[in-house]
Amino acid sequence: MTSRPLVAVLDYGSGNVHSAVKALDAAGADARLTTDRALVLEADGLVVPGVGAFRAVADALRATRGDELIDRRLAGGRPVLGICVGMQVLFEHGVERGDDTEGLGEWPGAVTELDAPVLPHMGWNTVEAGEGSVLFRGIEHERFYFVHSFAARSWQLDVQPPFPQPTLTWCTYGGPFLAAVENGPLSATQFHPEKSGEAGIRLLSNWIGGLRRATL
Repeated sequence: MTSRPLVAVLDYGSGNVHSAVKALDAAGADARLTTDRALVLEADGLVVPGVGAFRAVADALRATRGDELIDRRLAGGRPVLGICVGMQVLFEHGVERGDDTEGLGEWPGAVTELDAPVLPHMGWNTVEAGEGSVLFRGIEHERFYFVHSFAARSWQLDVQPPFPQPTLTWCTYGGPFLAAVENGPLSATQFHPEKSGEAGIRLLSNWIGGLRRATL
């Protein structure tokens, strides 16, 4: 029997994350909501959830030194998956109603308000999966559940060979925005896989499959 990859779900005070733990378990992981720094660093994968305001999430991550844990994992090539605001704070900064907040700076660029007549963007949408996407393998035409008013609306990281180009997945609501990024060990989704039904479970399973291959 193949062991289930251990996935740490970072518990830094960001809302109800138990649905993410349940979805990861359903997708084939041994998922644990944790504040244990050693577990976070040693786990096969780390999930960084996030709900609410950019500033609140960024401040909470820094207050619990979660930003350091993310940095250390990525420096060692250890997989990290950000979800919703957990994706947004990976960028350099976020601008919410005039409040410009420093993000974690893993990727350049800003998270800004969507250019749409009705906010928040709430409900099911299809995405335009990037070519060769691992996350969206077999589910390129499925719908995923979004609830947000802000997003990264452009991609600014210039990656030069021999490093592989990131895989970018886009969605449109008012205008285009990044629905997901796959960039080496760091992946993220603006939508909520744990609220996206079977398609979300399959996406998490695709990510977990990468963890399983890395641990063989």
